Amino acid sequence: MGKTIVVTGAATGFGRGVALGLAQRGHTVIAGCQIWPQVWELRNAAQAEGIEIEVIKLDVLSEIDRGNVLGCDIDVLFNNAGIMESGPMVEIPMPVFRSVFETNVFAALELAQGFARAMVKRGGGRIVWTSSVAGLVKVPFDGAYAASKHAVEGICSAMHEELKPYNVEVLTVNPGAFRTGFNDTGMESMDQWWGQGERVVAHWPVRELNRQHDPAEMIQAIIEVIEAEHPPYRTVRPASAEEMVRKEQQEAWDRSA
Repeated sequence: MGKTIVVTGAATGFGRGVALGLAQRGHTVIAGCQIWPQVWELRNAAQAEGIEIEVIKLDVLSEIDRGNVLGCDIDVLFNNAGIMESGPMVEIPMPVFRSVFETNVFAALELAQGFARAMVKRGGGRIVWTSSVAGLVKVPFDGAYAASKHAVEGICSAMHEELKPYNVEVLTVNPGAFRTGFNDTGMESMDQWWGQGERVVAHWPVRELNRQHDPAEMIQAIIEVIEAEHPPYRTVRPASAEEMVRKEQQEAWDRSA
């Protein structure tokens, strides 16, 4: 039986692929896009492919937009909207750092809280968060994003246990490096402020992101998590990223100053 699913950050990347893929599979999808031009573009793209999907404006930072979508009766929230800002921790401007947490942590938590309350009252539901491999390991020069995803991991692990008695499932999906453009622009983001003022540590080494994976693999994995009767708590892709995470987490116990 089809589910009713809200997808945040549906204009691009994993959100777009998952929203369209779920709609093609017969689910009722409410796809949230940050700005109106994205709403228009996704509606037209879906119509051109003959896909029935509801596309709404959902800037997760907007109290009005959050209030609008929280009125929907849904089975699954795919809490996917996020931003990436790069830069060394001693240099990144605090407003930039805060902006990452406002989107990736605080706004996402407000949506999760709102839908979770309704799910508890109804007696069931599922909340799937886009975390990241960066939420499980160290990521030099991308500490703001990594810190936000470490926070997501802490939130999800707590919510998972707190909501289990109410039949509300909380799960994470943890992408590694995929060719969605998110990593490329995230690396570039620090160039916006780097030249403004004196810097005492090195810039992120310029390197071409030429080892990213096909996002279709992650999109399919996320769809499976949303549809599965008993999905795993955490889903890391690609397999090489999971191996790296397990190895680095073990090595952390032996790390010295």
